[in-house]
Amino acid sequence: MNENFIKVNENNLDLIIDLRYASENNFTKKRIFFSDHCLLHKVAFEHLRMAVEIAKKIGLKLKIFDAYRPVYVQKTLWEFLPDSNFIAPPHKGSPHSRGVAVDLTLTKDGEELDMGTGFDDFTKLSYHGSLNISDLAYKNRLILLGIMTDSGWDFYRNEWWHYQLFNSKNYDVVENI
Repeated sequence: MNENFIKVNENNLDLIIDLRYASENNFTKKRIFFSDHCLLHKVAFEHLRMAVEIAKKIGLKLKIFDAYRPVYVQKTLWEFLPDSNFIAPPHKGSPHSRGVAVDLTLTKDGEELDMGTGFDDFTKLSYHGSLNISDLAYKNRLILLGIMTDSGWDFYRNEWWHYQLFNSKNYDVVENI
């Protein structure tokens, strides 16, 4: 394994891991990631650790849908949805394929909080700042945004669930681990 990467699911962090692309529970309806390992670059892992602790202080828990994404997964996603508003073109390299991005939500007592849309809702409703969601969903998005930015993550304006390290392009694309 690449020495810069950490297996999140082997580090006893108090979070839930539900890797959607490693199951059929995703927008492609197919398993396209053939690993059960949730991996992150070691720098991103430290920021995730901070986010877990911040969420815990307010009685919440993070749930990860996606982290490191091999290039073959990125290519498959692009084939299903070649829309650069939501999927990074494989030739540009995704922050996920660099191991410095995470897709996640908040839970309380094992239940996902209302975020106004589900994960991978490829509409303008998923944009940060969308006013066409309930007040509760808007509040929950702001809580997630606060947790993640307080722990050093940058956000992607089109997806309430996506966070990445600042200067993500400074990290190399990792073909496969």
